[in-house]
Amino acid sequence: MYPAQFEYVAPESLDEAIKLLAESGGDAKILAGGHSLLPAMKLRLAQPAKIIDLRKVPGLNEIKVDANGTTIGAMVTHANVARSSEIQRALPALAEAASLVGDIQVRNRGTLGGSLAHADPAGDPPAAFLALDGSVVVKGPNGERTIPGTEFFVDILTTALAEDEIVTAVKFPVLASGMGTAYAKFDHPASHYALTGVAAAVKLDGSGNVESVRVGVTGVGPKAYRATAVEEALVGKGADAIADAASHAADGIDCNDDIHASAEYRAHLAVVFTRRALQAAFSRAGS
Repeated sequence: MYPAQFEYVAPESLDEAIKLLAESGGDAKILAGGHSLLPAMKLRLAQPAKIIDLRKVPGLNEIKVDANGTTIGAMVTHANVARSSEIQRALPALAEAASLVGDIQVRNRGTLGGSLAHADPAGDPPAAFLALDGSVVVKGPNGERTIPGTEFFVDILTTALAEDEIVTAVKFPVLASGMGTAYAKFDHPASHYALTGVAAAVKLDGSGNVESVRVGVTGVGPKAYRATAVEEALVGKGADAIADAASHAADGIDCNDDIHASAEYRAHLAVVFTRRALQAAFSRAGS
C-alpha cells in the first residue's frame, strides 16, 4: 500500500525540529531511521500530516565514552553501536543486542534513539537499555530533561516522552568494575524480532556471590521491563541460584499472546533465556 499524503521537512537544527513538532499540534512524526514508522505509514496504521526528518540535525550522531559514562546520540545507527570498539568495551551487552537487531539493512538505517522512542515490545535495544541502567535525554519547547529507563516505557508503543519532545541522546553510567553483561535472544525467523530477549548485568563480591544484578526483558509483555523478582532472588547468592531465580522471569507480567507465540510459551522462553543471559553474565563477571 501507499501512505496517505504528508508533508516532508528536514530541519537543519534541533531547535527548528522542536519548533516544527510543537507547531504541528500532535499531527507530526519524527523520522529517525524509519524502519518502524515507514511500514506503519504504508499500512496506514500511522497517517501523520508531517514527517520531520532528523538526518540533517547536527550532533545527534556522536558517541562519547569517558569517566562519566557513555552518551550515544539519538541518530547513531544500530550498526554503529554494534561495531563501535568503545561501546564494545564500555557496554558489551548493548553492542551484542544491537548486532542482533533485524537484518543488516535495518541495522544500517535504524537508530538507537528511534528504537527506544518507538517502544516496540519486541525490540532488542530496550532490554539492554534497562539492564545497563540507561536513561533518555529529551528536549522540547520547555527545555531539556532526562528520563530514567525505569520510567521511560509506559505501555505498548508508549513512552514517557511528551508529544512535543524529541529524543536527543541515550546515556549509560560507567559499569561497575568487574561487572559481567550479556544479551540472549530467541527471535522470529522471518522478522528477527525478539519473541524473547534478555539482558543481564551481574556484579559479584569477593566470595563469588551476587553483589548487584539488573535484568531487562523484551518480547514477553506489552513493554520491556526489569525482572525485579529475578534480581531479588539472586542478590547475595551464587551461580547455583541462577535457575531458581530465572523461574521468576515472567512473574506478574501479562504475557503477549498472538499468532507468533502463546502467552505460556513466551513465559517459558523468558525463564530459559533469563537463565542463559545470567549464566553468560556470571562467566564474564570479573574477567
